[in-house]
Amino acid sequence: MTDTSVLKVFFIINPGSGNQKIDWTTEITNYFKPLDHTVELFHLTQVCTVDTIKEKIRLFAPQLVVAVGGDGTVKLAAECITHTDITLGILPAGSANGLATELGISNNPAQALDVLINGITKKIHATLINGELCIHLSDIGLNAYLMKRFERQKVRGMWGYLMASMKVLWQNSKMEVEMQIDQKAIKINASMIVIANATKYGTGAVINPIGKLDDELFEVVVIKKISIRELFKMVVTHAPYDSTKTEVFQTDALKMRSAKKIHFQVDGEYLGKVKEVKAILVPEAFKLIVPAPAAS
Repeated sequence: MTDTSVLKVFFIINPGSGNQKIDWTTEITNYFKPLDHTVELFHLTQVCTVDTIKEKIRLFAPQLVVAVGGDGTVKLAAECITHTDITLGILPAGSANGLATELGISNNPAQALDVLINGITKKIHATLINGELCIHLSDIGLNAYLMKRFERQKVRGMWGYLMASMKVLWQNSKMEVEMQIDQKAIKINASMIVIANATKYGTGAVINPIGKLDDELFEVVVIKKISIRELFKMVVTHAPYDSTKTEVFQTDALKMRSAKKIHFQVDGEYLGKVKEVKAILVPEAFKLIVPAPAAS
């Protein structure tokens, strides 16, 4: 952080995140042992509530709260410090660490921990989607269904994600949706619609090439048709999309209604089926610790 005086750092650790090959509790403890900063480690349990975590944070009074997990853990940590001056940090311990990838935070524990102390702060916007805070990406349709399948699997990590993808990718069922953007009604058939603060998924696939975390807009990415060529662009070349297959809208508010209930996820957390989606921008929602620019 820009202020390197003695800090109080509160870690929210999700033991169920990722493939659990890294002992993050040990990594954090060893890193901070020779330093003057004060840390508290809070391990999530199945019965843990947001109010419980908020009370722990209030009593500890940290300057920095760190999510140790995937995008769902980041979302949880962000919800716990909404409307405070506390800065948010990330240690990428999830199966797919989309926001950490977006921000250039390393998967290497020592490097990621260094960012917490030596990084810089960056203000980013968020979205509020059906009352749920979204820091990274939300979507309806195919990928949300993938999230549902992934949560049910015993195999975690990127291999588990790939296995879930193989089961749902080519089902390619279409949904009939009417969107209202900037007071304009748009009727469209799509396989998947993404409400995007950021640009890429944790896999590295670029879903939103024009996205910025610190502007005053979010993007609505409509994937009308799944195709090998468009997937290749997202994952490898990042070339412009074919507008007949993928279309991107920019806005600060969205209303969307589907002809039937469709799968819905926010920041990697499957939230069931919905017929309506309402999203609004939350400008400058949080301060994040990100890697400092490399010296030229």
